[in-house]
Amino acid sequence: MRRHAPVLLALLAAFALVACGGPKRPPAAAGPPPPPPPDEELIGGSGGRSDPDAVDWGPDISPVDSDSSLGEVYLGDEYGEGGPLADVLFDYDRATLSPEARATLEQHARWLLSRPSAHVVIEGHCDERGTVEYNLALGDQRARAAMEYLLSLGVPAGRMTVVSLGKERPLDPGSNEAAWARNRRAHFVVRR
Repeated sequence: MRRHAPVLLALLAAFALVACGGPKRPPAAAGPPPPPPPDEELIGGSGGRSDPDAVDWGPDISPVDSDSSLGEVYLGDEYGEGGPLADVLFDYDRATLSPEARATLEQHARWLLSRPSAHVVIEGHCDERGTVEYNLALGDQRARAAMEYLLSLGVPAGRMTVVSLGKERPLDPGSNEAAWARNRRAHFVVRR
């Protein structure tokens, strides 16, 4: 046992250091707190934020019709609603366009064709039911269905991008049919 005592003591000392978190760092100098991380949710809506009033949209967001520079984004309100292009809604577990969705997309095509500098990101969204993987695939199908219809109406492919957000950024955080119906959508984020 005496032969193993130094090894045992070394192991216990190492374990104690790991359990206590290792050497302590000196406290940070007093001063203002570091800035929060950049908002990764800028494009596309609420992103499930618990406090939407804490969002600083900043001065770099302006309507598409303004004289702003290229690359700026118009999102509408803090949830991505109220932009120049309305959401297109889908039935449960479907990515087919209803007659109402087609009519809305026809208006979107006219709007986009009259503004040749506008580029649109088409986001596919789902309700909270189903797995993450399933909803990402379904969101992609919804965004692509909207893009394909806009392509058939003459909007150039180079002015459209699709992204699936699945169930990760619900517009309505509720857990009922009314909320789910609002969350099954293609959302349009316009850039210049």
